[in-house]
Amino acid sequence: MAASSVAASELLNNMKKHILHPKLSSVVRGIITRSCRHYSQAQPRAKSAPEQLVGVVGLEIHSQIHSNTKLFSGSSVRFSAPPNSLVSFFDASLPGTLPVLNRRCVEAAVMTGLALNCTINKKSLFDRKHYFYADLPAGYQITQLRRPIAVDGMLTYSLLGGKKRNQVMRKKVHIKQIQLEQDSGKSLHDDIRSQTLIDLNRAGVGLMELVMEPDMSCGEEAAAAVRELQLILQALGTCQGNMSEGQLRVDANVSVHRPDDPLGIRTEVKNINSVRFLARAIDYEIQRQIDVLQRGGKVLNETRAYDSKSGETVPMRDKEGLQDYRFMPEPNLPPLIVYEDNASLPTGTDACQAVVVQKIREGLPELPSVKRDRLVQTYGILPEHSFTLVNEDGLVEYFEAVLKATKKEPRKVIGWVTNELLGHLKQQDMSVSQSPVSPPALAELLDLQEMGHISSSVAKQVFQEMWRSSGKTAPQIIHEQDLGLVSDTAQLHSICQNIVDSHPDEVQAIRNGNKKVLNKLMGLVQKETKGRADPVLVRTILQEKTS
Repeated sequence: MAASSVAASELLNNMKKHILHPKLSSVVRGIITRSCRHYSQAQPRAKSAPEQLVGVVGLEIHSQIHSNTKLFSGSSVRFSAPPNSLVSFFDASLPGTLPVLNRRCVEAAVMTGLALNCTINKKSLFDRKHYFYADLPAGYQITQLRRPIAVDGMLTYSLLGGKKRNQVMRKKVHIKQIQLEQDSGKSLHDDIRSQTLIDLNRAGVGLMELVMEPDMSCGEEAAAAVRELQLILQALGTCQGNMSEGQLRVDANVSVHRPDDPLGIRTEVKNINSVRFLARAIDYEIQRQIDVLQRGGKVLNETRAYDSKSGETVPMRDKEGLQDYRFMPEPNLPPLIVYEDNASLPTGTDACQAVVVQKIREGLPELPSVKRDRLVQTYGILPEHSFTLVNEDGLVEYFEAVLKATKKEPRKVIGWVTNELLGHLKQQDMSVSQSPVSPPALAELLDLQEMGHISSSVAKQVFQEMWRSSGKTAPQIIHEQDLGLVSDTAQLHSICQNIVDSHPDEVQAIRNGNKKVLNKLMGLVQKETKGRADPVLVRTILQEKTS
């Protein structure tokens, strides 16, 4: 910087010697000054270049297949069963035992692949992936490396954006592959006795590993993609998606780079079992890597874990390379063959024993994205409301059940379902199926309000009482607490006259043209009647008395 200033000064002096006109001299001085200022401003940008680093996120998601038995054995699948009570000879890797493929797991993988717009490989292969953990008795995992069952898919997901976070933005992430594989057992560490106990109940449970390409840039996008996948799997019935029970586990591959540069060195954050923690872990890891590079350090290719208490990722081990796993073809399983339709079945093959893609395709249910579009088009609700309905398990069914039993418009019902009902459910950490207010009961309450028997404020009061006193109907509560709408004209005239007489300043303001003050008087009338006055009638009476 000093050298450049000297050079600029010398250039100015030389030009002064040759340019005698003062105006031209000042112009030259201005040009050089601006040139130096531009250079001095460019320097900090060069130093802050690491701030231009952006995150790149890819995901590996292990989803437990919803099946009664394991992938290669007849052992039952059940969460929280007594330790080592669901273990077959094959699961324990006793000599002489052989794998028998579970057709249900194959069909689940094909159905998931179709829902995610994948190409289904009619011929896929199984491989052995070797690693030595205490909870993996065979010393290897049966998986699909060379040719997985499904490839080249696409997941479209939505997230809320905009200043008020009420705009639904749609994004896409490519699905590289879906592969079938075994789960491992579980290691239970006893720090007090300094020992590790092994539970093999989970060993051999069928998994679908879904590999998402690094098309995401932050934790929010990754969390939205996983949530959408969770909804799809639950709609299909191929995975229950309960993350707290380990039915959906996420590994996040995170790196940072400057746009248009090659991808940076990635780290893998393992076994995240919450959508909320996934977003936090990724955002923390992106910022950590940016900080490392800004300090002149180097990001290590390693496996890390997320500590939810500290909100940080911590190192676990160096990342294994492909050579460490010593992949080899699984010798005890032939190629897995699936058929496009019944016409492609070999002669003499029982269609009931084969996996037929067309049959599975015809049985696909309504997927979440299609359901959102249908709700918007059918009921005229806002896209963000459809987003809320579909994202909450059972809420769409509740909403549609209310609509069938009420005369109220869908746009008015949606507010009750997403605000009053969902608000109470969230407050008490309850699911929709646990709601003490059934759809017909809510519909009855809304009809009473629609017909003018109660006001909107009283309707909310009755709803709260229905929530607390499960079994009581809206008419019962209204009758017991005398909450019916006061529509007696003489009584309302008397109440309004008292309010007008006791608030002369407000009345004068209204007569001077400030019509908004009328709302204050209406509020006082509602307070006097405990929200039971007919607002339309009250407004009419007050307008007469203040005109």
